[in-house]
Amino acid sequence: MFEWDDGQPGEDMLRVNVWTPGLDNRKRPVMVWLHGGGFSAGSGQELKSYDGESLARRGDVVMVSLNHRLNALGYLNLAAYGERYESSANVGMLDLVLALEWVRDNIANFGGDPGNVMIFGQSGGGSKVSTLMAMPAAKGLFHKAAIQSGSALRQNTAEESGRLAAALLNELGISAAQVDQLQTIPAAALMEAQEKALRSANPQAAGAGGGGGWRPTADGKLLPAQPFDPVAPAISASVPLLVGTVLNEQTHGIGHPEYESMSAEEVKKRITDRYGEKSASIIEAYRRAFPKAKPFDVLSVILAGPSRQNAVTQAERKTALGTPPVYLYWFTWQTPVLDGRPRAFHCAELPFVFNNTDRCAAMTGGTAEARELGGKVSDAWINFARKGDPNHSGLPKWPAFSAEKVPTMVFDKTCELKNDPDGEARRTLRG
Repeated sequence: MFEWDDGQPGEDMLRVNVWTPGLDNRKRPVMVWLHGGGFSAGSGQELKSYDGESLARRGDVVMVSLNHRLNALGYLNLAAYGERYESSANVGMLDLVLALEWVRDNIANFGGDPGNVMIFGQSGGGSKVSTLMAMPAAKGLFHKAAIQSGSALRQNTAEESGRLAAALLNELGISAAQVDQLQTIPAAALMEAQEKALRSANPQAAGAGGGGGWRPTADGKLLPAQPFDPVAPAISASVPLLVGTVLNEQTHGIGHPEYESMSAEEVKKRITDRYGEKSASIIEAYRRAFPKAKPFDVLSVILAGPSRQNAVTQAERKTALGTPPVYLYWFTWQTPVLDGRPRAFHCAELPFVFNNTDRCAAMTGGTAEARELGGKVSDAWINFARKGDPNHSGLPKWPAFSAEKVPTMVFDKTCELKNDPDGEARRTLRG
């Protein structure tokens, strides 16, 4: 389905890719894509959906994607080991700032408007957007932001990333006095040690591509505070935000046809293991919200609930700053591939955002229905990049977010605007 293209890993990767309709001195909106993979994996070209030609042509916009330092190369907090390392915990984010500075200084040569730049990203890329919104060094380098299934409210504390750095040094047999020897360690050895360090310092954070411990640090300087906790970053108060999730996120049946016949008892057991005595009320609330759902679908939407809540919380906190508007969405379209087992899976919206549903037929089925929805979704993102408002004639009226109504654009076969469609169910997860 994903048709991954992992490319060639290497340290010479601070590159940008640019698609433009013309080198003609026009001032087009600029859409800067930040790839997923947590802060540990991924690249700007790993998925077919990331190709920017279709989006650039459809919207008359300039599309930019990029690569940057990841994992220990980008987020190793060595601040305790000397002044020369004071920024080391966030150099991966500084790479993103550098790329945005390149856009500011050069994109006019490619027909783009440096005064109208939108950053957008999915999963770990959305977390990067969340973090850039809280970084003083990035202020003024972008003017709109979109966060797709990546509503990170918090990043590491200095204590958390400091423990991880100490664990890495321990794995490599390097003392505090020998920290400069890190410069001589082969990249392959460093990659092996960073996985062991992650498991020893924080077993819950280990996992392929999920970021875990390798992520930015709220160091009081480059990232002065946690991005969206307890409040949204005031330095991005003037930046409109588009934010949302997919219906099923990480719990799908792509490789598990047996999940389709999962019993209600199995769902109860799995939810009880996670939520204890609250499980019965949670299951009942989600059954009411999704009355036609079979047991596995109920499990799936429950387990996707925290991601959905983070997006709503992020919208609430951003809206509390006053202006400008926030727009909330939910992508619920079910792919027909693999007999529909993937559902609206994590990454499902990517071919639609980039108007690449035919290019990504292994994900979408390449159907006319997918193509039509791709036009509606990509036009929303294009309009948001152009003017900070995703509304267009192919969608119902999409009002700005309010905490009272939680208006949500639901992208599906028929796109609908619903007010807090899962609100009652979601609240059972909190208490």
